[in-house]
Amino acid sequence: MAVELCLLLLVFCGSTVSEVQPIYKPPPGTLDFGFVPAKTYDTGAYHEPGPIGILFKIVHAYLYLVQPNSFPQDLVRKLAQQKFGNAQGDYQKAIYYEIGFIVSAALGFVFILLLPLVGLCFCMCRCCDNCGGEMHQRQKKNADCQRSCFATFLFVASLIISVGVLCAYAANQHLTNQVRGAKKLVNSNFKDLKIFLNDTPAQIDYLVSQYNTTKDKALSDLNNVGPLLGSRVQEQLGKEVRPALDAALTMAGAIRETKEALENVSVSVEVLQEGTERLHANLTDVKMHLSNTLNDSACSATQAASTCNIIRNSLDQLNINANFSGLPGVSSQLARVNDVLKIDLSSLVQKGYAAFNDTPDLVVNQTRNILSDIKNVLESIGSNITTFAKTLPVQKILADLTIYLTQSEAYVQDYFPVVEQYDFYRWLGCLILCCMVVLILIFYCLGLLCGTCGYDKHASPTTRGCISNTGGNFLMAGVGFSFLFSWVLMTVVVLTFVTGGNVEKLVCEPFEDKTLFKVLDTPYLLNQHWKNYLSGILFKNPNINLTFENVYSDCKENKGIYTSLHLEHLFNINEFLNISMYTEDVALKIEHIQINLSKIILLDEIGKENLLNFSSSGIEGINFAAYLTEINKSVTKVDLLSFANDLEARADQLPKGALENALKGHANNIRMIHNQQVIPLEQAMSTLNQSIRLLKRTSSELMVKVKNVISAVNAAQLLINNNASLVIVQETKKYMDTIVGYFEQYIEWVKESIAMEVAACKPIANVIDTAVDIFLCSYITDSVNTFWFGLGGSSIFLIPAIIFAVKLSKYYRRMDTEDVYDDTENGNNGYHKEHLYGIHNPVEYW
Repeated sequence: MAVELCLLLLVFCGSTVSEVQPIYKPPPGTLDFGFVPAKTYDTGAYHEPGPIGILFKIVHAYLYLVQPNSFPQDLVRKLAQQKFGNAQGDYQKAIYYEIGFIVSAALGFVFILLLPLVGLCFCMCRCCDNCGGEMHQRQKKNADCQRSCFATFLFVASLIISVGVLCAYAANQHLTNQVRGAKKLVNSNFKDLKIFLNDTPAQIDYLVSQYNTTKDKALSDLNNVGPLLGSRVQEQLGKEVRPALDAALTMAGAIRETKEALENVSVSVEVLQEGTERLHANLTDVKMHLSNTLNDSACSATQAASTCNIIRNSLDQLNINANFSGLPGVSSQLARVNDVLKIDLSSLVQKGYAAFNDTPDLVVNQTRNILSDIKNVLESIGSNITTFAKTLPVQKILADLTIYLTQSEAYVQDYFPVVEQYDFYRWLGCLILCCMVVLILIFYCLGLLCGTCGYDKHASPTTRGCISNTGGNFLMAGVGFSFLFSWVLMTVVVLTFVTGGNVEKLVCEPFEDKTLFKVLDTPYLLNQHWKNYLSGILFKNPNINLTFENVYSDCKENKGIYTSLHLEHLFNINEFLNISMYTEDVALKIEHIQINLSKIILLDEIGKENLLNFSSSGIEGINFAAYLTEINKSVTKVDLLSFANDLEARADQLPKGALENALKGHANNIRMIHNQQVIPLEQAMSTLNQSIRLLKRTSSELMVKVKNVISAVNAAQLLINNNASLVIVQETKKYMDTIVGYFEQYIEWVKESIAMEVAACKPIANVIDTAVDIFLCSYITDSVNTFWFGLGGSSIFLIPAIIFAVKLSKYYRRMDTEDVYDDTENGNNGYHKEHLYGIHNPVEYW
């Protein structure tokens, strides 16, 4: 009943999230659903026996020696199917498997039968003064050695018996302690089962509530359709639109740069023309004044004549080199460019940018109605999930399970005192058995103590002291109780050995290595009409491959009960995790999104005409060669600074006087002309050079460049007007896949949660482990096996203890007669004539 209720519970766990099934497989953003609420189970289904575990391992090793055969799966299967004995050799196989137990039990029965019989015969013989019953001891030379040996052997045997009885007592006490502590473990199991039931509704509610995470994310994306879908469309179209607009904007900048360059050329040419005329006049004056100075009579002197001639010959270098008066003007081109600039092309291009950047807003405006319908669909999904979850009878099932669990717990609690009471009786009985052995040990120990302490080697057998005699009597009392109790002890040992040993070999070991589950999973084993018994009970379909081993292993790993019991055969969650009707509706509505971008004008006809006007402005007709020819020349034929320095140096070669001073004055005048006129002219030439080269680059294939810009803008406009629908469809599909992908993530998360986290069945595996591995095997079987192992060892060593005690008692007890030792008679051979003292047929104590 409990199992079926658990199954129904998990069935409804699956149904609460039954509106999801993945249709698309996009790469959506990852959603964070958090962790399914779950509490930690308290039960630790593992028992650590402590120090006594060493004894358990020794007993296991002994049982392996007794029974080394592997688990008889075939025989157990035949026995379960009631086919045992039908085939020849079944009994032989069973005997072969149990041969170790059979031989050991047979030896135990021989012990049980023979030891009381031997004790009875021994008692009767001693009553007839035989078997050491005659109170006469013959004297031997090695008597002290024999006595010491017998005492040592008896002490060793007693010590071994003591160890055995301690093992038995420890096992007995361990079992009692574990039974007393089992209540806590049982309560822990019931507590875990309650957690298992009580946490399930919260887990169900959590799975249902996390639909809101999916819905909120989808609504967020819908509310941001502009930045998401619009930006995606804009990004794809921008791959062609932005380069076209950038080219147009670059061309607008080129127009402004062209105007500036033309203005620079016009101004620079004017400056150069005026400057060179003024420079030419000044240089002419300098040459005339220098020539007049050189005609001075001082130059006729021998010392100055050569220097003056050299200076006179270099005067022709003082002249201009570049001639800018013949350069053509650019006023017509500048006028045309100024006409082009009357229309602000940059502003027109910026309008195109602004219109294109409004794409997200266009998408928002044109999808407002459709997105509203999609939001209504999402809300309806959530409402259906919530409504369906409320209609499920989960609470009733949980209530039934809780009642059943409470009744079971009350039953266990009621009968637990009875178990403890019966365990007390068992403990008391085992304690009595141990006390029997302890009583025997006490007699042997007292006998050894009194006999050893009271023994007087100088006293004759008939004159031994009271303490020594008492020691011998204690030894014989121990022998008597050994004969009296040994068969009882061995009977208990045999019964517990056969029972506990077989439970260990047939239940505990195969449970630990899961061989027992393999036997239980044998087809047609427990029901001859069912291939798989577990699936036949749960699903009424024995053909489903559901095994005890897999269920136990899955629960051991704390997987969900839906996965562990393969409840998909009873309630296929995939059929209920199907929201295809909703996702298809969402997909269709998204696919019907129609976005019209034809209102976007990248560059109007005025802007295009403006570009064409610029291409026909005539800048390509400028005589760049003439300009570059003059620009590449220097302003003057000679560097005026060098000329002035050289003139001053030559003046220093002349004699001191008016001529020298006049020449140095001319040198300073030349330097002034260079600084005030040549340098500004060089700067104007540099500006002219840069502007001309810029115009040359701009004019190079200007018509082709403009046409390319216009073609790119037209192509981008054509893409927006005609082919944008393809881009919009593609991006809308991605956008739709993203939205639907959130539901897919929700589905996968729900499936994984139900498989691994919802109603994790670790408590069920803990209950099985507690019942079999801990209670039956660790608590009971190990303790029982250790008990018979210790008690059996003590019982076996009672036999040598009896022999040594009987032989040793002869050396401690006071004899009625004794041998008289005569050194002269029979030649010191140590033999005596007992018949001289009325002793007939003396019998030496054996």
